[in-house]
Amino acid sequence: MYFRTTLLTGLLLAITSSHAQSKPAPKLGPWHCSLAADGSGLPQQAYCCDEKEIDRTFDEGKLIEAANCTAVPPNQNVECKYAADVWCCYTPEEDMTRLSISHPRSKAPNMYAWLQITTILLAVRLLFFVYQKWASPLRRVPGPFWARFSRAWYFYRVWRGHFEWDNINLHDKYDSAVVRLAPNWYSCTGSESMRKIYAPGSKFAKSDWYDGWAHPDPSQWTLFPDRNMKRHAETKKRFAAMFSLSSLVSYEPFVERCVDLFINRLDEFAQGEGREDIDLVYWFQCYAFDVIGCITYGERFGFLDSGEDIEDAIKSVGSISGYSTLAGIYSEWHPLLYKITSHLGGSGSNGRNFVRQFALTKITKHKEQKVDLELSQEPFMTKMIRAHRQDPDKVGDHHLFMMAQSNVIAGFDTTAISLSATIYLLMKNPRVLQKLRLEIDNATRNGGPGESHNYETITFQQSQGLPYLQAVIKESLRMHSATGLPLWRVVPEGGVELEGLHFPGGTIVGTNSWVVHHDPNIFTNPNEFVPERWLDEDEAKLRIMNEMSMPFGLGARTCIGRHISALEMAKVIPVLVRDFDFEFTSASKEWETENYWFVKPKNFRVHVYKRAVY
Repeated sequence: MYFRTTLLTGLLLAITSSHAQSKPAPKLGPWHCSLAADGSGLPQQAYCCDEKEIDRTFDEGKLIEAANCTAVPPNQNVECKYAADVWCCYTPEEDMTRLSISHPRSKAPNMYAWLQITTILLAVRLLFFVYQKWASPLRRVPGPFWARFSRAWYFYRVWRGHFEWDNINLHDKYDSAVVRLAPNWYSCTGSESMRKIYAPGSKFAKSDWYDGWAHPDPSQWTLFPDRNMKRHAETKKRFAAMFSLSSLVSYEPFVERCVDLFINRLDEFAQGEGREDIDLVYWFQCYAFDVIGCITYGERFGFLDSGEDIEDAIKSVGSISGYSTLAGIYSEWHPLLYKITSHLGGSGSNGRNFVRQFALTKITKHKEQKVDLELSQEPFMTKMIRAHRQDPDKVGDHHLFMMAQSNVIAGFDTTAISLSATIYLLMKNPRVLQKLRLEIDNATRNGGPGESHNYETITFQQSQGLPYLQAVIKESLRMHSATGLPLWRVVPEGGVELEGLHFPGGTIVGTNSWVVHHDPNIFTNPNEFVPERWLDEDEAKLRIMNEMSMPFGLGARTCIGRHISALEMAKVIPVLVRDFDFEFTSASKEWETENYWFVKPKNFRVHVYKRAVY
């Protein structure tokens, strides 16, 4: 940016220099006048020229080069003088009346001078930039060469869609707890960094990377990208009770409806000996979208019913994530790019409008309800409307609309990815699958030996009492966290010491959950799926592992909907493990992922079979 500013300044000065006040005449030397003749030898035109050019300009009275000469009427006693920033030719008889146009060389020196000034300014900026880099206390932090000079390296690596592994490999390559990803952007790992950056009460605000997720109009702020720490804390506190573990009791019936419908769809696919392969990631997205619709509004969107991506809503959320992830790296361009993509229908505008309209319709419907539902079956919006009626100033219309949209856009992808990762890892590890099945079978079986077996749906409370199920879920979230980029924060004024380095105020720092979760110093054999680690490790090791586990973030900005995601997973995983067998198609044994904030699986196609023997 320094270089762009300097260059633009120099060019503007060059352009405006022609309008500046008069300067001393350029030193072009004495001027001489002469007559040029055409082929007939008759005088045609008089020219005034720099004497340095006179020899090559005239040849035997004929004009051969007029680029440095000024034309005047013939047969006159002419002299040239400099006035009002131009060269002019006059006759004494006409009292210095101007007869000619400006000499073309009169303005050129100004442009050349300003170009020289621009070059000097650029050189000064370059020297200052180099000095800053070498004088910085962070000058020795390792990282890619180009990351010292531009955000372009980081942008390109994120654009490729695999930055979770890029980030891990950088820390491994440089064997450092801190690596540079861009000028003034640093990836940090280690318990000290995490505690200071993300601890409750931390003064580290979210960086401007989150602006890429925000509406350019500040009045249309939303919870996730909000950089106003005070407002975010007040808003989160205001609605925290609606996302608490105790509130899950009222949401559980809504989840059960979607689980039943999802299982019915899988039963359909399982008919015909599972010959039809399905995209399991897509169906988990349908399930998660409808669940969050039920929890928020008391009504499904209809994805499980139709099996279709209604109004491209699922696709659009992916577009929003892709745009926001990249736009945040150059957040200064976001307001302009947002306008352009909105007019062109980009960034998932159709699906965003569908979610927006659905939210507005349901808010209006809930506002018109005169009688609240029973407390045991209250959707999120009913709780919001009640709070709105009690105190409209505290919970305004913007809060209703903002939370209604945020629940859907932020909530469904996290759950769908986590469910996909859990089933994928169980399929890749048959030993773990069999051990989990045994625990679930024993927990849900009614009747003793020799009696008929009736299998019940497991409640959320019961799921908390199944240690191996909880260990499998925690291990899945460790190995494949739903998000795969650093959680960027700004070092507060005065700076901070992290990992033995002083980070000045304004420096951008962040930790990527993938780097922490794959650190062998914290998790032994981190690339192996071992749920037992959460059950068998000693107390001290478990404490460290739990402190460093961050699938939903850390501290004050931890995902407010994490308990709802846990509810969705705990309700459906036991049924899937108990009632179905899944088999990879030949193309999906090793899935591919794409990381634009959410690390989404791309090719998880399976055959579905009903489990024959329990």
